[in-house]
Amino acid sequence: MEELPLDQVSTLLAVVDEGTFDAAAAALHVTPSAVSQRIKALEKRTGRVLLMRTKPVRPTESGQVVARFARQLALLERDARAELGLPGEESSDEARGPVPARLAIAVNADSLATWFLPALTRVPQDPPICFELYREDEAHTTALLREGQVMAAVTSSPDPVAGCTVRALGKARYLPVANPEFETRYLGEGRLVERLREAPVMVFDRRDEIQDGFVRALAADSEGGTPPGAGPVRHYVPTSEGFCDAIVAGLGWGLVPESQAVPLLRAGALSLLATDRTVDVPLFWQQWKLDSPALAAVAGAVVATAAAQLIPSG
Repeated sequence: MEELPLDQVSTLLAVVDEGTFDAAAAALHVTPSAVSQRIKALEKRTGRVLLMRTKPVRPTESGQVVARFARQLALLERDARAELGLPGEESSDEARGPVPARLAIAVNADSLATWFLPALTRVPQDPPICFELYREDEAHTTALLREGQVMAAVTSSPDPVAGCTVRALGKARYLPVANPEFETRYLGEGRLVERLREAPVMVFDRRDEIQDGFVRALAADSEGGTPPGAGPVRHYVPTSEGFCDAIVAGLGWGLVPESQAVPLLRAGALSLLATDRTVDVPLFWQQWKLDSPALAAVAGAVVATAAAQLIPSG
């Protein structure tokens, strides 16, 4: 079996992370020609095209496997150097100590805005760990795991990505809310489900289906079949805080994480549209099957914080 030379593997990862051959060359302190030669040699060795020469460069499916392997090797090397008290290869000054482990994690915007950052503050920083967070919808974070871009993810999928483990975190509860004046203007008369189909609605992005799902669930018992979702007037606000602020401002109705909604409900800035209807989204922690102290420390902090902040899965 052909071995995968470490310099070629690490070069491929640098190209994937930096986005271009020139940027990878600068990061590795070699010439662009050397980067190109290493990638060509690795593709010849594996018998596969590993990179799509686009801008930015994208790994092929085979390239994702190699990039994931390279990232795992880099993490294991950092862990070993940290345990031995050795400086990282990136450091020319031993007084600086070990180079921190870098953990790439995918997390959805609502978790990032509510409970996830407090979880990271609980992670021990001896030796230090650097976090690189990728914001993505919880239904799509597993794609980043599959591509090797991240080592762990908060996801709504209980099905493990190949080479990963899964742990249930709990359920994130969402409440249907609107500005009180908006409610009076758009939702004050008639059946709520019919009014919601006509009223302006807030949507996070074009992948966000939670508002449509809420309206369909509200109508399912009485209408049967596949009822239509929310109305055609849609305002897209792709940040958790901005989404909530837009509802408070009266641009539209929407579903907001309970921890964000409750203080605003108590203050009278929002009204609850249905007292008996909530949406609970199960969340899971997926991570590489890798014996890494840094990754284990993050997982422990995330699971513990989620247990305190989310609704139990059972």
